[in-house]
Amino acid sequence: MSRVVASKHELKRQRDALARYRRYLPTLRLKQQQLQVELRRVDRAVQEVSDEEARVRRELGEWIDLWAEGQALDAFLTIEEVRIGETSVAGVSVPTLEGVTYLRRPPPLEATPSWVDDALPVLERLVEARLRRRVLAEGRSRLADELRLTSQRVNLFENVKIPAAEEALRTIRIALGDLQAAEVVRAKIAKAKSMERERAV
Repeated sequence: MSRVVASKHELKRQRDALARYRRYLPTLRLKQQQLQVELRRVDRAVQEVSDEEARVRRELGEWIDLWAEGQALDAFLTIEEVRIGETSVAGVSVPTLEGVTYLRRPPPLEATPSWVDDALPVLERLVEARLRRRVLAEGRSRLADELRLTSQRVNLFENVKIPAAEEALRTIRIALGDLQAAEVVRAKIAKAKSMERERAV
């Protein structure tokens, strides 16, 4: 800790700083708790989307022999637009998947096998699950970064700033008390000398 100047101005500055730290700390703790809750929620959502993706992959496993026919499905289904929104969670901007728009072209009945009609909706579900998982992963990353910074701030306030301000206040109070006592002693000595001079006259 740097050397503290024992003055009334410094005493007020340290008092104000301590009050400010104590006022901000509960807000930081609340933000930390909100981020932790949101991270758990996002982890559950990622798990649900991963489970959905695994289910769709299993469904596609039933089609795997048919995919070997070399049918170009992108001629019938392409992603036209992916709409990504943003929401604020505890002051953190988190992306959300608003929706996916597909450009669908009906497969010609005589030129494509019949399974293509059934495969396209399954493929849509797989694409959407993957996109949702990616967006959730990005949001989780942002939340985790903010939680790390917030936790560092909470620790800084709890373990460094508040104890340092309390110690500075204690030191300043002792030093000011010593100065005041020394002034009283000097005043008494000066008064005693003054009285001696008056008696000598």
